[in-house]
Amino acid sequence: MNVEQIALETRDRLEIVDALYRFVAGIDFNNEEFFVSALAPDSIVDMTPGNKLWGLSLPVFEGRDIVIEALKNSVCLLDTTHAVTNPRTVISGDTAKLYAIVEAQHLPSNDHSRHCLMKNQYEASLVRSCDKWVIKHLRVDGVWFTGEPSVLMGQ
Repeated sequence: MNVEQIALETRDRLEIVDALYRFVAGIDFNNEEFFVSALAPDSIVDMTPGNKLWGLSLPVFEGRDIVIEALKNSVCLLDTTHAVTNPRTVISGDTAKLYAIVEAQHLPSNDHSRHCLMKNQYEASLVRSCDKWVIKHLRVDGVWFTGEPSVLMGQ
């Protein structure tokens, strides 16, 4: 691999992880522009693997507009912080896989005595879209949580 190839691969790896950063920042800052920049128009967000752990019944959200609407009417109404760690990328041309650990703290805006702190494994499929990478499919698999999962539903 020559220097130019190494630079391009390094840039791709940083931009792939940045797509996930933009997605979680969209939640933390209730910022639709971040969501739009992070998600493909036909994106799918699947949180169903965590349903059993959390005791919730979250559906699969299909389409960027549906994903954004679902998040804006749920977790975006809470005080949240997401921390992304251990990102690993596998690139194949204009597609990529991203694996990361995400810790997410959720608190009702009007009652910080209640919370739901979650540790999740994220697996994302991404595509190159013009000059940036966007999430095509995101799967969120719950590892553990503490607190009240009902906080996520605004209860």
